[in-house]
Amino acid sequence: MKASVIVTAAMIAAWVASATAQSTAPYDAVLYQSDVMVPMRDGVKLAIDIYRPARGGQPLSERLPVLLQRTPYSKTGEGLSQQAKYFASHGYVVAVMDTRGRYKSEGVFSKYYEYDAYDGYDTIEWLAKLPYAQAAVGMWGTSYGAHTQADAAKLNPPSLKTLVLNMGGLSNGWEQKVRSGGAFELGQQLGWAFGQLQEDSRDPVVQALLAKETVEDWFAAMPLRKGLNPLSVAPNFEDYVLEMITRSDYDEYWKELGVNWVEHYDKTADIPMIHISGWYDTYAGGTIDNYVGLSKRKRSPRNLLMGPWTHGGNGRSFAGSVDFGPEATLPGWPGEFHLRWFDHYLKGKATGVENMPAIRLFVMGTGDGHKDRSGRLFHGGYWRDETAWPLTGTRFTKYYFHADASLRTAPPAEGAESTTFLYDPRRPVPTIGGSFSGALPSGAYDQREHEDFYGSTAPYLPLKTRSDVVVFQTEPLTQDVEVVGPIVVTLYASSSAVDTDFTAKLIDVYPPSEHFPTGFDMNLTDDIIRARYRNSPERQELMQPGRVYTFTITPFPTANVFKRGHRIRVDISSSNFPRFDVNPNTGEPLGRHRGTITANNTIYHGAAYPSHIELPIVATKR
Repeated sequence: MKASVIVTAAMIAAWVASATAQSTAPYDAVLYQSDVMVPMRDGVKLAIDIYRPARGGQPLSERLPVLLQRTPYSKTGEGLSQQAKYFASHGYVVAVMDTRGRYKSEGVFSKYYEYDAYDGYDTIEWLAKLPYAQAAVGMWGTSYGAHTQADAAKLNPPSLKTLVLNMGGLSNGWEQKVRSGGAFELGQQLGWAFGQLQEDSRDPVVQALLAKETVEDWFAAMPLRKGLNPLSVAPNFEDYVLEMITRSDYDEYWKELGVNWVEHYDKTADIPMIHISGWYDTYAGGTIDNYVGLSKRKRSPRNLLMGPWTHGGNGRSFAGSVDFGPEATLPGWPGEFHLRWFDHYLKGKATGVENMPAIRLFVMGTGDGHKDRSGRLFHGGYWRDETAWPLTGTRFTKYYFHADASLRTAPPAEGAESTTFLYDPRRPVPTIGGSFSGALPSGAYDQREHEDFYGSTAPYLPLKTRSDVVVFQTEPLTQDVEVVGPIVVTLYASSSAVDTDFTAKLIDVYPPSEHFPTGFDMNLTDDIIRARYRNSPERQELMQPGRVYTFTITPFPTANVFKRGHRIRVDISSSNFPRFDVNPNTGEPLGRHRGTITANNTIYHGAAYPSHIELPIVATKR
């Protein structure tokens, strides 16, 4: 997959540079065994490589704690083998495993398969019984490498002692990452399937097919039909993708171990964990949910770390076309950072981890907005340490939508004002950055169309000029406003259709400047709601055309200083494509529609129906 290759390459470079720059390791590292086939409870055998610390080429004789990563991206990849050698050279037995049905492992692969949890449990306990291992296993990994940690922890294996979850561990796949508010995360899930199938297929015909049939070509061909799309060459891939697309109600499928953590918090292992993500990561919301949900139920130390990063971008100071300054990267990331954590919780050393704040957040937005040498807008920011989420002392402040397109803390005084726009599924609003991963550019961007963004058309005007984007914004701010925490949009709306979507996007509007003469409309966070799921994720309810309904949209939390002279802006629309699939407006079963119709969608913003956004305003610590 193109996007996954980019992320992996960046992580490889970071690990190699980190290992080179850090102090001399006390041991050598040897690949002790490769392709050991470990039996799972159902008889399927999974392939694992084991690295051990050594002196003069001979492995150490004493029992040592174990570090494990289970991955669908190949255990022999350069980046992962570098990580394994680094940890082994610092006194750990290190195991890396291909997950079920991937590369050297037996079985059939299915994404977010619940057997990942049982496979993780069985692997941990198998490792703990090795003659040179302690019954003390820690896990690490990013993205799917974090999912496999969470999955194992849900079954509470006795030998699992700590986790470093970086940008992964699905809180609830129906709400985030796979679906969102009922809509399907098209760009992420279809892009991943196309890319991974092409990357690991041993069939040259399949590789050639997927090189020709790019995922971008198939975005416009949705919905996929069984046997009539490129994924049909691998039924296990096609089956799980089609189930994600068509299984739209929040039912038992979405509560299974592999795709949900919220439903399994109570039985999760009570062990130290650090939950890491970025404001522009696809797991931003889920990471915070997991930290809060588990902290309420468990006593072991738990930490939350949020930076201004895209997926896999912990070592970068930028996200998209915006830079946050050198302070935005993590000191010692990734090698020393992980080592300090594991040395403390697996070896009992005082490494400073014991003094970490429970919550550490990067607040974006203290920069001056100049254009840096890479052509990025310098947005800046700073770190703040906290003890509670939401932050203690937060003022949840409602900003109301008004008929004159203003955004004010004063509610509408009278009337039943409204704004109607035409939503055409055949001409959706293009995705210009955001908090996701996959085949699309993620991060912060000026919200205007560009040839690099799918669906953009010349002359590449700002999204705010589109007739299907309704804009509400404040006057230029007279003082800085710091927003840190959860975001909620309450929308009163109606439609001429029985089903449609509504989207909301929070934007920091830079005024025109020498470096950016047209200003810069910087996206912070956004989300979507599919109307049929406005009342419940478990039950579909179509609308009566023309009737006013209440919609709640919950973008990912964010942390940003809206500086004096900037504007706070909210964009309301009905599409964000191809991040999300388009709603055909017909009310047909999702993922199976045959046609589309246009919808006249109306936003109400009068006294009777005061649509608004609620922002968490905090006192600055700068």
